[in-house]
Formats: sequence, C-alpha cells, structure tokens
Amino acid sequence: MSTSTYTGTPHNPDDDGDDERDNVVHLHPTTHPTADSGDGAPFVVGGEIVTDPAAEASTPVGRPGTALVRRAGTVARRQTVHVITTLRESERPVQGVRLVARTGVTVAQGFESWARRGWDASTMGVYRRQIRAAEAVGDQARLAEWLERKETAAARRHAWIMDTPAMVAAAVRVALGAAAGIAVLILAIAGAVQLSGAGEFTNVIIGVADVIRWSFAAIALAWTPLVMAAPVLLVLGAWREGRRRGRAPAWLATASDGDADATIDETTIARALSALRIPQITAFLKEGTPLQFLTPARVDGRGTHAVIRLPAGVTAEKIARRRADLATGLHRLAKEVWPTTGGEAGILDLWVADKGALAEGAGPYPLLDDGAVDVFKGVPFGRTLRGTPMLAPFMERNSLGGGMPGQGKSSAARAVAAGVALDPTAELRIWVPDANFDFEAFRPRCSRYVMGAEDEKIAEIVEHLRELHAEVQSRGELLVRYEIPAVTREYASKNIGLHPLFCLLEEAHVVIQHPTHGAEAAKLLVDIVRLGRKRGIHVFVSTQAPTKDSMPRDVTRNCSNGIAFAVGDHVANDALLGQGAYTAGHRATELIPGTDRGTAVVKGFSGQRSDIVQVYFLSVDKDSGTGDQVTPIIARALDAIARSGRPLPGSATTAPTVQAARDLLDDLDAVLGEQPVPIADVPALLAAYAPGWTPYRALTGKALRARLSAEYGVKVPSTGNRWPLDPITVREALAKRATEDLDDEG
Repeated sequence: MSTSTYTGTPHNPDDDGDDERDNVVHLHPTTHPTADSGDGAPFVVGGEIVTDPAAEASTPVGRPGTALVRRAGTVARRQTVHVITTLRESERPVQGVRLVARTGVTVAQGFESWARRGWDASTMGVYRRQIRAAEAVGDQARLAEWLERKETAAARRHAWIMDTPAMVAAAVRVALGAAAGIAVLILAIAGAVQLSGAGEFTNVIIGVADVIRWSFAAIALAWTPLVMAAPVLLVLGAWREGRRRGRAPAWLATASDGDADATIDETTIARALSALRIPQITAFLKEGTPLQFLTPARVDGRGTHAVIRLPAGVTAEKIARRRADLATGLHRLAKEVWPTTGGEAGILDLWVADKGALAEGAGPYPLLDDGAVDVFKGVPFGRTLRGTPMLAPFMERNSLGGGMPGQGKSSAARAVAAGVALDPTAELRIWVPDANFDFEAFRPRCSRYVMGAEDEKIAEIVEHLRELHAEVQSRGELLVRYEIPAVTREYASKNIGLHPLFCLLEEAHVVIQHPTHGAEAAKLLVDIVRLGRKRGIHVFVSTQAPTKDSMPRDVTRNCSNGIAFAVGDHVANDALLGQGAYTAGHRATELIPGTDRGTAVVKGFSGQRSDIVQVYFLSVDKDSGTGDQVTPIIARALDAIARSGRPLPGSATTAPTVQAARDLLDDLDAVLGEQPVPIADVPALLAAYAPGWTPYRALTGKALRARLSAEYGVKVPSTGNRWPLDPITVREALAKRATEDLDDEG
C-alpha cells in the first residue's frame, strides 16, 4: 500500500456535458498536502491512480503530470480539496481470498450433494419425484406406471434386506471352509516334503508363516499412504461434485470465471428456467417437484439437446420469447440458445450450443476453391446448428425466401445460385428489380440478367417471364414426346431443351406490386411455379414482405422449399414456411434481427418439418476481409462449361426485347378489315396482334374511343349503342398525318 496527497477540483454533477470522463476527478499535486482549502473539509476519495494521455501531452515542461482518479460514487462539492488516495498495488490478494472461499464453498456443496443423493437413493426419491410430477400434470397413466415401479423397487429392496443375514452367513461359511481347506493343503504338502526327504515338515510351516507375515507388512506399508491420501482424494472428489452440482455465490466469482463454461444438464436447465421467475414454474419447483425431461440433456452435434414438459399454464412460446433471459441462466449468448415448441404447446424443445461453437457461423463455402455440383443431388446451402451440412433440394422444387432487410435472404439466394452455376448443364436467369450489386458477379454465367428498378427494367423482366411461360409449355411437349413424367439427369444432359433451369426473382414484391406490370407478372409467376417444376425449372422467389398483396398465395403454396429469416409476425412466417407453421412451433419470429443474421428456419430441406440453418455467406465485396468470393466461382464454372465442349446453357436463344413504342393508327389499320367493328372488340384484336405490348392488354373500348378522339381526332359514333369503329376514319387519319409530315419536311 502507498498513500499520496493531491488537490483537485471535483466534477460538477450539474454539468451535462458529453465528456466521456464525467465521472473522473482531475487532480494536481499540491505543495502543502496538509493545508485546508478554506472552503470545506478535505475531500477523500478511494480509487486507482491512472494516467490521462491528453493531460500529459498538454502539461508544461517542469510541471508534474495530471492524474485521474476514478470516483467512488460520492457527489462532490464544487471546490478545491485535498484528496487522499490509497493505491492498490495489486488485486491478487483479494482474488486469492475469493478463490479460497469459493473452493471451500464448492467442496461443501459437493459433500451436500453426496448426502442429498444418498438420502434420495435410500428413500426412493426418484420414484417420489416422478409420482409428484405425474400428479402435477394429471397424467394418470404415467402416475400408475411410477406407482407400480415404486412398489416393485420397494419389494425388491425388502427382499434383499431379508436375505442379507443368510448371505452373510453363507459368506462366512465359505470363508471358513476355504481357510480350513488351505490349512489341510499346507499340512499335506508339508507331510509330503517330510516323507520324500526333500525337506523338513517344520520348514514348510515356517515358510508359509513368513509369506503371511510379508503380506501383512506389504499391506501395512501400502495402507499408510492410502490412509494419508484418502482425505485429499475425498476433498478433490467433493470439489468436482460441487463444481458439477453446486453454484457458488456471485460475490465469490473471480475474474477467471467469466470465460468458464457451464455444464448443460438437467440441473442447469431447471435453474435457468427458474430464474425466469415465471409464477407457474416457481411454484412447481418450490413444491419440490422436478421438471419432467422427456428427453434428458444429451450431446447433440455442437451442443446439448433436451425436451422438457413445462408446468401447466406455461407454453414453450412464452419461454422462446424470453430467449435472451434464458441464455443468461445457461451462461450463453442469445444466439447459442434455441428454445422452440415441441409436439405440444407445453413441451419445450431446447438446444444449447457449446460455448462459442456458433461464432464461426456456417463456416466457409465448401466449393469455394474447387468442386462441382450435380443439381439433381442438391446444392450446398449451410449447416444446421448441430453442425450437419445442409443441401438445398433443387429438382422438382421451387423456393421462397424472405425476411427483414439485412438478415441474409440475398446471401441465401447467392449460395444457391453459386451452387447451380457449378453444374455445367444448368442455365441461370436472374432478375433484380432494384439497383444493387448483390448479383452482378453472376452476369457472365446468366443467359438472362436484368438489374434496375426503372419502369423499362420492370417491363423487361415481365417480357422474360412471358418467354419463360412459353418455355414451360414447350418443355411440356418435350416430356410428352419422350414419354417421361419429369426431367431426369439422363435427359437433362442430352442437350434437347430439358436442361436444369434456375430462375431467381430477387425483391419479387417490387415487380408484383408494380402499378402497370404487377398483375400480369403475378399471373405469369403463378403459372410458372405450378407447372415448371417437373419440367426442370426451379424458380427462387425472394422477398422482404410475403403478404397477400405482395405475393400471390398460389406462389407460396407451390414453393416446397421455404427459407425464413427473422420476420415480424405470424402472417409472414406462415407465408414462408407454410400454413399452420407458426401454430406448430416452426417460428422465424423467434429469430432476433441482427443477433441471428444469417440464420434461417427452413422447410422442405430434410425429413423434418423444419430445420434451423446457418447459411453459407459468399462475399461480393472485393474490399472486404474475404474479398470477392463469387467471381472466382463463376470463372471456374465458365471454365468447366468450356472444357465440356458445351455452349453457355441458354445462349442458343436471343433474349426478348421490350418495344419502346407502337403506333396505334398503324396497328388499327393492320387489324381492321373493310367493315366497321364495335369499339369494345378492338382491344382484343390489338392484343392478339402485338401480344408483347402491355398497354394493349390493359386497353378497354371506352379508353380506346377517348384516345382516338383526343389524340387523332377520330370520332366513334354511338350507332345502335354499339360504337362501331369505321376503318375508313382510321385510314383517313393516317393519310392526314402523312400529308402533315410531308408539309413539315417541305
């Protein structure tokens, strides 16, 4: 210990400045340590002296440096005071005392645990607790089963106690008989030695006595250290038992305990649930009734899995909503604890990751440096929380992915697209109705690629959907021709137009909710996902908001692969994971935005109703720590296609283009004959003549009549209320316009 005296000005509690050292007192050495300031008594603060770098930099030469003392919490008066500080040279003595006290408490808890377990075993505590648990939940079948087990065990114990005297007597008789037999054998051997002249009878007896004496001496020699070590071994065993079963008071925690892992077992889980202070759980445990573990805590992959029946009135959803609180009781991060609803509302399915096991996420993409993909076997997607690699099924499937912004839905689409790109037979078409760079690296591998949110880009995407819709029909005809129910690997490799086709519509809600093209895009998308899957077409629809307005219900119903990152409500949850998923406990609403970024609840990927998966992340940012990871994969994919001798899949056909404008009068001249046509029938003729021109598909007779009158001066009379359009008036308008154009040129 050392003591120093300083003078300084305490911090003003009324000062609301933003200085990060608001709770720090600046001190300066005084030449008269014992003098009073004149404004009050000396101000005494206990704390640790540290150096202020800023103050040192500004201290004039020859002036002692400014020091900082962390305040003890007392509000000081605005005055210059004498400060006496006690410097702790080290906190190790305190930590040492705490460590000794903690060890003593742990040993005591170990002995207590042994005593409790011994008493429990002697009084059939296991059976009593199970009986109380069955009574608490009203499970009569289980109650009868455990009552029968208890009676059987009691009868077995009673029989063993009654048989103990007889067993002891039998053991004594056996021991005496063995001793007598050994004595007779020794005498017989001694007599044979005497009669044979090989030695004397007494020498044999003396030799046997020496062996017995040596044996007792050896036992005595070994017994002494064993007796001396027994207390140490006993204390060590009690310490280990206390570490496993006990819990030291918080005030005895040392600095090294922060990184210590907690064993996840039934006791730890029960304590964590009790710490939530849910009244039903508290009352249940207070009665001495243990929680019912349908599946005891056991190692499962990268963590521990258990299934618990909760007390009446407590749902697993209530526990899941307090996931972060539960994690504190298990000494884990929130993202390392996954409580979900089991087979019933009151059954908690709990998986707890090993400490730090999820920090690396899904790990590196498995095909980052080499390898190829056969989409008929699936594409790499991520890893389950337990660490099992997960493939995304591709053939005869469609995928729907969504979640809040920034949670990983685009990363999931990139992971799937990268896998498809590594199959030389697969074609990629990607549409991004937004100005972003997420998929730009895929452009060289795509036969169709559109990026942008302008109306022209949306129109181009819809034109591509029309092309795809027509291809669905043509592929159906190929299936009929080759007499196969669905595309197989054999026919996909024959280059006959049945190759795998992956279509990604990113931010699909932007297209579907477009005021001009949205209705047509939604209808096309519904038909494609309904019919395309057996024809080798996989559509991946990605959206932030899968609501009834932003996503047709028939699209969600026909996407067997569901990928749900963190969502805000049960409506979005069920849109992504299927009707009733929320009620059944498959809930992406339990994912925490930010904390669970990159983690999704998926359906259709395995035999389970749903899985929680950490998705592989592929960076497209060359300035990031990992650099651009997609471009090398695409280069490798293009090289594989070139080495196979194939052209880029889908490159044989030219992408459709969107017409910039059409001339209404010219089109009317083409579709009208010689006789007048009711104006209501003309829009259908125009749409059939120019099927790719969206304005014609939305045109009505009334709107056409108004446009002809306003723009071209063509009047449509209401003859017989049929409003016939006379071709002569249209051609006269054409001739008039041509004459005006000539005059303008002249």
